[in-house]
Amino acid sequence: MRAAALYSAAGSLLLTTLAAAPAQGTPGESGAAEARGTAVAAERAAAAGIRFGRCPEAEDLPGSIRCGTVTVPLDYAHPDGKHIRLTVSRVRATHEDPDDSGRKVPGQGALVYNPGGPGASGLPFPLVGMVPEWKRIAAAYDLVGYAPRGVAPSAPLSCQDPGDHVEEPRPAPTQPSDAYKKRRAAEAEAYARGCAERAGEALRHYHSLNNARDLEVVRAALGEKRLTFMGASYGTYLGALYAELFPAHVRRMVFDSVVNPDPEQVWYRNNLDQSAAFEDRWSDFKRWIAGHDAVYGLGDTPKAVQRSYEEASARLAAEPAGGTVGPAQLQRAFLRAGYYDDYWPHRAEALSAYLKGDPQPLIDQAGTRTDEETVRAENSSAVYTAVECNDAPWPTDFEVWDRDNTRLAHRAPFETWDNVWTNLPCAYWQAPRQHPLDVRTGPGELPPTLILAAERDAATPYGGALELRGRLSGSVLVTERGAGTHGVAGGPNACVNGHLEAYLLDGGLPARDASCAPRREPEPRPTTGPVPQPKQAAAPTA
Repeated sequence: MRAAALYSAAGSLLLTTLAAAPAQGTPGESGAAEARGTAVAAERAAAAGIRFGRCPEAEDLPGSIRCGTVTVPLDYAHPDGKHIRLTVSRVRATHEDPDDSGRKVPGQGALVYNPGGPGASGLPFPLVGMVPEWKRIAAAYDLVGYAPRGVAPSAPLSCQDPGDHVEEPRPAPTQPSDAYKKRRAAEAEAYARGCAERAGEALRHYHSLNNARDLEVVRAALGEKRLTFMGASYGTYLGALYAELFPAHVRRMVFDSVVNPDPEQVWYRNNLDQSAAFEDRWSDFKRWIAGHDAVYGLGDTPKAVQRSYEEASARLAAEPAGGTVGPAQLQRAFLRAGYYDDYWPHRAEALSAYLKGDPQPLIDQAGTRTDEETVRAENSSAVYTAVECNDAPWPTDFEVWDRDNTRLAHRAPFETWDNVWTNLPCAYWQAPRQHPLDVRTGPGELPPTLILAAERDAATPYGGALELRGRLSGSVLVTERGAGTHGVAGGPNACVNGHLEAYLLDGGLPARDASCAPRREPEPRPTTGPVPQPKQAAAPTA
């Protein structure tokens, strides 16, 4: 994998020692109180259960999905202190055989899902039961999603007024000047200050360890003696922490597109790896566009496609499209295509149309959000930032970020600096940091688990799946070779779905790690309709 080779070549520059950061003490020192508090909260939740009814109107979910709330402590060390409510969604198992055999499919309890982020809501997840690839699973399982703490409507977190979250057209330099870096650092510091001012003392309690404890309370509230869980992207890190903290409460676990759980990687180095991997994925996309030059006219080689992209970026710098799309908006729209290759034809068509004089497709795909979308985006960004900044030490000196990313950007310019600006508030974070857990389970400590990964996934590079495979005894890794779409379960790959169904429905796993051939790359189909959304609702991760 070229991303791994790039990381190795970068060597020590990517392994800069992190500056000391405030911490809450070692897990052994502080974990006992939280463990007792979690047990208390879970016992109370089991007794209370969940009263399911109509979902919050703002979530715009169909009536077939029912919602309820689970009460959890804000601080698990003080279970009798302040509490918050998490919103949970559910669709009951259909018990209907998709093959129309007439037999009743026996239920297997709840399948709880987390789509990642951090900062993404799983409330829409039960809708996947309507997708053909999920019908066998939906027949056997109650499909359960939830909004993690901080994610609306679960005690929503905010770091700035949503109106201030609307970004004006701005540049996206791959070699930013010192003045530009200084300006962005000041913005990051102000954002971190806004998080502290708006959340107050509660800010410190939004982190992955508490997310794992919340999952334990949700399990108890659902009446499940053991948890069947599926996490995608950041959800895999959450699941790994749960497996470490509550191994005896695990029934089955699926990890789809894996965050590297190595404590030394969380989160600063994981983001460096991600920036390196996105360069490879951007190369895949350019190769695909070049292969369809007859359709898009953007160049018949990856280098020629790069020149077309740079020409568009330069034009947008001079005159933003529709007054909303500048180089940064262009870059982020194409970054999204690095997550899901279903976007490739639509992004290529928009770029082609823009260079030929029609900016509307690009405006539609990269332009201003609605007010409702802006509110959700601000909330999601706040949770993402709080969780990652709280989870682990980060460099507190901008010179460290500057040195590591300047060198990395020479090899991987596409995402590197955008990734810095996204995460830089963590350099100025005012809440205490956690110590990442060293996730490891020995033989017999955890039921067998299933790990799914695409070999060229950029958002969660493949090395993370290999790392988790080595840390969870009895786990099996199924790899979609040569593919790069982020989130592979329940998609178009029948081989991957076969392994998923065998595991969730029968507990069956391959005797050893297995491979699946890649899905077919998308066809070049210019479109003026809406861009399709991926079946997996995995959000961008660190």
